[in-house]
Amino acid sequence: MAGRATRIFQRRFRMSRYPPSLALEPRAHVEGNVTLPGSKSISNRTLLLAALCEGDTVVRGLLKSDDTEVMLGALRKLGVRIDLLTGDDYRVTGCGGSFPVKEAALFLGNAGTAFRPLTAALAFSPGPFAHYTLSGVARMHERPIGDLVDGLAELGAQIRYLNSPGYPPLEISPSHAVATSIANVRGDVSSQFLSALLMALPLLKRDVRVQVVGELISRPYVDITLNLLAQFGVDVVREGWRAFVVPAESRYQSPGIIHVEGDASSASYFLAAGAIAGGPVRVHGVGKASIQGDVGFADTLALMGARIETGDDWIEARAPAGARLKAIDVDLNHIPDAAMTIAICALFAEGTSVIRHIASWRVKETDRITAMASELRKVGATVEEGPDYIRITPPDRLTPNTCIDTYDDHRMAMCFSLVSLGGIPITINDPGCVAKTFPDYFVALASLIAGTST
Repeated sequence: MAGRATRIFQRRFRMSRYPPSLALEPRAHVEGNVTLPGSKSISNRTLLLAALCEGDTVVRGLLKSDDTEVMLGALRKLGVRIDLLTGDDYRVTGCGGSFPVKEAALFLGNAGTAFRPLTAALAFSPGPFAHYTLSGVARMHERPIGDLVDGLAELGAQIRYLNSPGYPPLEISPSHAVATSIANVRGDVSSQFLSALLMALPLLKRDVRVQVVGELISRPYVDITLNLLAQFGVDVVREGWRAFVVPAESRYQSPGIIHVEGDASSASYFLAAGAIAGGPVRVHGVGKASIQGDVGFADTLALMGARIETGDDWIEARAPAGARLKAIDVDLNHIPDAAMTIAICALFAEGTSVIRHIASWRVKETDRITAMASELRKVGATVEEGPDYIRITPPDRLTPNTCIDTYDDHRMAMCFSLVSLGGIPITINDPGCVAKTFPDYFVALASLIAGTST
């Protein structure tokens, strides 16, 4: 049954929208405007928090993608009422932290932003006879979750590994009472472990202290979680980045209406397009007022020489005046997803670029360091990959007519589409994998190439 579900999940958007491969024509200049789809990180967090509230929450601007469909489907299967109002606006009727359905098998694809938070929330959802199983595609079963499970277990969660210890699939039974109110979670594998814990802890209705073991990576994503928790009435006490306290009196309260920002990670591809191929390219939906750390991608582009302008809800990028982009040696631990786009920009920079502190790439949708190195070499780059870094020297001339493998990873497809802006044709295999976060990505990219707007 799981194999059939996997095949259905992988084909859902692809068969109707994209062929098995997509040939992109060479272009040397782009300009225009793009309105971004909603943020995946904000969308899935918001859906879960709205489900845990009492009463109704209207969510405006929700991202429509594979990952949000996974979260919507899981919450509905757990008995949460979710109504489509119009377009990308939804009404979520919360269950007050106790999911109505007490026994369910949830297939969650490769959606980490659904799998990790739901694991934590289900572990502490009240119900003496609750029983849940969580599974996903084969790659999800290779992505570690043991550090989250260990932290939950310290607080009484009962979670069993169904195959390999430390990895999905999981079986969740009702939690039991424990004396401790302290949980420890590693911070150097995925910030989603800490975020998942923080979103579930108000269900315990007691003071809980979460201590971060090791360095906390991807801190801006934890900031998104804290910001959204506050919008839903839960104020977490943060002690630097080493400890977080959720007070006993914390209760989820609906904000009534909440708006999802545009996706700052998706913005990176269009801003990079402007920096590589002239511009100006302006993205709408994120800007100075954004709660997403990935807007910092624009600052990294500026370090490479791109000309950047920013408004409250827009960012614009242009190529350097009369010069190439400059190579960069930079720590991008804080924006690991957008950092992939900088690896492509390195193909168009003068000199050797190094992107550091990106070990988390190895436990994403694919091993992104190895995948990125392999495909960059195909287009002529000299690449050195390390355990947590990648070093890229661009070729004198990009290799044309390359077929890029995407490893069922949406960001690989979107990143390598930009190579066509170097004036060479390129083919993207399995372009439909962009449905995970941005089903209309290639339509939006074509609108820039054609000089129109989306």
